[in-house]
Amino acid sequence: MADELLTIDEVAAELKLHPDTIRRYIRERKLKPTRVGGTAIRIRRSELDRFINEGEEGSEDKRD
Repeated sequence: MADELLTIDEVAAELKLHPDTIRRYIRERKLKPTRVGGTAIRIRRSELDRFINEGEEGSEDKRD
């Protein structure tokens, strides 16, 4: 099954962050974008899941 492609606004809404924060994460290479039609940017669902999981793992380390 193909990965769902999400817009920056959809990712921002899901993470409860501002779209500019998602754009910054892309610039900082924390999130890997997929280009659609040459200019449109989308985030694959699997990439968002990876990002969320890495964040959860990193926050556990800081509690020790």
